[in-house]
Amino acid sequence: MNNDPIEDPQSVAIEQLERFGLSAYAARTFVALASLGTGTARDISQVSEVPRTRVYDAIDELHDRGLVDILQSSPKQFWAISAETASRTFEHELQHRTEVLRTALSELEPIEQRAEQRGVWTVNGQTAVTERVLDFFASAEDEIVYMTVEDLLTEDLIEGLGEAAERGVSIRLAGVSTEVQERIQDEIPGATMFESLWVWTDTSAGRLMMVDGRKTLVSALVNGVDTSPSDPRSETAIWGEGDTNSLVVVLKAIFTWRLQTDPPD
Repeated sequence: MNNDPIEDPQSVAIEQLERFGLSAYAARTFVALASLGTGTARDISQVSEVPRTRVYDAIDELHDRGLVDILQSSPKQFWAISAETASRTFEHELQHRTEVLRTALSELEPIEQRAEQRGVWTVNGQTAVTERVLDFFASAEDEIVYMTVEDLLTEDLIEGLGEAAERGVSIRLAGVSTEVQERIQDEIPGATMFESLWVWTDTSAGRLMMVDGRKTLVSALVNGVDTSPSDPRSETAIWGEGDTNSLVVVLKAIFTWRLQTDPPD
């Protein structure tokens, strides 16, 4: 969690409120009230640059969402809920919307998934690639073979591997230090370590994986640590699925050769 001070908290707060669906005037009005504590339409207009005639519309919008209270005085006084309460309100709203979206999308999925994903698919950005890898881990039934640079082996991925291992999936890993190997084997006792195909840290390689011998992914770090994980330029990956998929056939042959030639522990 990032607790560093924000250079322009007012602009950041307005931007985020708009992303949660508030109108520009409502967002500016709420931020003004948050800094004032309480205020009249005139007070709000003076500090928010919202026309006084539009403040009342903004207040109605905020009041409907439970973000402000109104004192029936002359003139009317308005009060904004605390930052903590507002954050919880939007967090609950986001969780609800996410659940509704998940349910709707699940009902749109084909009843029978296609056995073959034709072609090679591309995904950009470390965050997006990690999500795809987690999806592949969750779908594994027999075996996960995973090679990666240490910085990309996040807690979420270790947890995903652990959950797969609990389902009886065989886990084989390479590309991480002895220290990390020991930690993984503490958390996933059945995991097997093998030697990388090359000196992993001397390349721009990011990940190389195979799931159940029919789903593969390979990625490269584009701009290394200088780029945010959510930036599409941070990492790019290609993946394929299916017994006859060209990427699967090639990487399966490489993995099979390496694992067969790797000496047992």
